[in-house]
Amino acid sequence: MALISKFSQILEDSKREYEEEKPVIFNVSEEVNCHKDAHSNILALGDNSSFMKTLLEKADMSGKIKLIYIDPPFFSKATYDAVIRFGSIDGEKIPPVKYFAYDDVWQRNMTDYLKMLCKRFFLMKDLLAENGTIWVHLDWHVVHYVKVFLDEIFGEENFVNEIVWHYKSGGSGKRHFARKHDTILVYSKSKKYYFAPPKEKSYNRGFKPYRFKGVKEYKDELGWYTMVTMKDVWNVDMVGRTSAERTGYATQKPEALIKRIIESATEEGDLCADFFCGSGTLGAVAEKMGRRWICCDGSALAVSGTLKRLYPYNSSIRVLEEKERDKDLTCQNRGVEFDMKVEEIPGSDKEVIKIYLKNYHAGDLPASLDEKAKEIIGRIQDKKPTALLEYWSVDFNFDGEVFRPHMFFSKNGNDIGTSCESLITKGEKRRIRIKTVDVFGNYTFVEL
Repeated sequence: MALISKFSQILEDSKREYEEEKPVIFNVSEEVNCHKDAHSNILALGDNSSFMKTLLEKADMSGKIKLIYIDPPFFSKATYDAVIRFGSIDGEKIPPVKYFAYDDVWQRNMTDYLKMLCKRFFLMKDLLAENGTIWVHLDWHVVHYVKVFLDEIFGEENFVNEIVWHYKSGGSGKRHFARKHDTILVYSKSKKYYFAPPKEKSYNRGFKPYRFKGVKEYKDELGWYTMVTMKDVWNVDMVGRTSAERTGYATQKPEALIKRIIESATEEGDLCADFFCGSGTLGAVAEKMGRRWICCDGSALAVSGTLKRLYPYNSSIRVLEEKERDKDLTCQNRGVEFDMKVEEIPGSDKEVIKIYLKNYHAGDLPASLDEKAKEIIGRIQDKKPTALLEYWSVDFNFDGEVFRPHMFFSKNGNDIGTSCESLITKGEKRRIRIKTVDVFGNYTFVEL
């Protein structure tokens, strides 16, 4: 049966599932730089449809989000790997290790894939502000199908743009022209949507001045040009292998692309959201541009990577975790060793707590690693086990409920901070909690 004959049923089924969706409990697991009564950005680990329903019914978020950008799976029938780079350890050059990040879990069935997206489009429409826009990032595999459903859910009259993102990277084939672009579909919720497109250079023919009355012209090293509203084909480079932006996460999008979207669709202080956040690019760019943000992903690797990426910005982040989330952790039998010393300060009522990172063991390695990758990880485990840690952080006054780190140590190359200290009143009782996150996104807590 042709897929188009199933469209009505797909829409009907996804709407029913949307109406039957129930909110779930998301507990606050971590707070970073959060202050009482001050706004905090949200980073959620769990199913995004449950999370959106929870925002609507438990957090009164209906109609509150100015910009929703999503970069969902592309129905590419591919498995995506994160690349872990170790460089050199003790003079030995360590090859990169590819690690399973996610696959298109819907790849077996286009009907189920479209239902999955449509159900979430209904939820996003409820969350979107009357003056907001939604930007849906896809490629050639399904964008033509998805546009039909967006027309139905948001209304054909609320279609704003089809953005073609053109890039140089990627492969080519002998049986088709090189596929070098993605498509971003833009829809509004009403005719009141906010839109402030940036300007770009438009060079005159022959690069010579026109001298039209009332038209401002400019000149650079190429020649004469005018400034015009940006066109719907964007030439933005992919994130390079050596770029400072590079996180190693599969399908990472460049900050320049997301910056262009945010500046076109929001003003400072507005709320943005990404419910398939991956490497956290929207959160990172929103933070730099003075916007508030909400990010969600079902992968612990994505959420831990996003938290690491945003921590240096001194961002206020509340981390939520779905209470009933299946904690099918990638590695088992993980172990981390810390030493602690308490030293008195002569002539003072203070003493110093000193903590030392001594060792880390990754435990049973992920089944998705091939034998060569497992052998490399084993060599690193023997040579420099702390190189398997992505970051660790310390809450020097854990309240037994929410982890609130006072210090954060991120890997730089293969080196990571191995000690820290805190000054306390002599004899004061403290419950200290340490969180370690490894290169696979798995986290472990230790209490001292």
